[in-house]
Amino acid sequence: MSRRERLYHLHDLLRQRRTPISRQDLMDELGCSQATLYRLIGELRDRLGAPLEQDPDGRGFYYDRQLAGHFELPGLWISPDELQALLTARHILGNVQPGLLEEELQGVQERINQLLDQQGLDFSAQPERIHIRKDAGRAVPSDLFEDILEALFKRQQVAIEYHGRRRDESKRRVVSPQRLTSYRDRWYLDAWCHEANGLRSFALERVRSMEMIDEPAKEVPIKTIQSELDQAFGIFSGPADNTAVLLFTPEAARWASEERWHRDQTGRWLNDGSYELSFPFGQARELVMEILRYGPDVHVSAPDFLRQGVHEALEKAAKRYESGRSAEI
Repeated sequence: MSRRERLYHLHDLLRQRRTPISRQDLMDELGCSQATLYRLIGELRDRLGAPLEQDPDGRGFYYDRQLAGHFELPGLWISPDELQALLTARHILGNVQPGLLEEELQGVQERINQLLDQQGLDFSAQPERIHIRKDAGRAVPSDLFEDILEALFKRQQVAIEYHGRRRDESKRRVVSPQRLTSYRDRWYLDAWCHEANGLRSFALERVRSMEMIDEPAKEVPIKTIQSELDQAFGIFSGPADNTAVLLFTPEAARWASEERWHRDQTGRWLNDGSYELSFPFGQARELVMEILRYGPDVHVSAPDFLRQGVHEALEKAAKRYESGRSAEI
């Protein structure tokens, strides 16, 4: 049960009762701890203005009957997570290029402003107080994005000319679009590649051209897509065949312990203040780049080939600096 569901349920319990409800009965009904119950009571009473009272011995809660008939929960209130989502959505809408939906999107943006204003933020008068930077993203041509979207929902195959950075070459691929994925402010097309006979992810900014093919797209079950593309670390991950174990120094642990590297990650603090993080991954290349962010403050405990990959990358970097000049890449 979510926080909002518990608040509504608590309100219904108190509204329907004529006598106080014990603390234990409320905890049983809501399926929560005592600390959570008191947080809910505080929010209902102090933030939402419910006429919630506590009996003299402190064991039961009830609504003041003289005021309860005039109180209803608001139809909408915004949680901190929802507030962040609204601010992000407003930023995205504000950066959309003018087009056919300009008026409709403007209406959505104004509605978001109203919701924010209702929280007492007076956002419409001070929009400059929120600044969201999107430096990491790479632009995708609007016509390409529109064409990909059309093929995706019409369930048609497409032929793309795709430039791969690793080999620095372009190649024609015939693919069946399955879904669009937004990852770290970049868009990727998850598709069935008919040449590779398997699922692949293509960065949209690397698509040089695209044309529709009058052939129905091959359908891949969503569970198969999730199993092959979503289980391991990163966007070009493949099946999660390996488990990375990273050990962060006590200083770096203060940052690493609060980061989300993977939805199935596990972590534990060691006696010396260091932090051990474990999570599944497939291909090592993207993970190696991420590990290098921490430089000397992280050690790969397992597996051996991942530790070797990081070691080789650090050795190459050190040699370039030791040479005193730019080395050829």
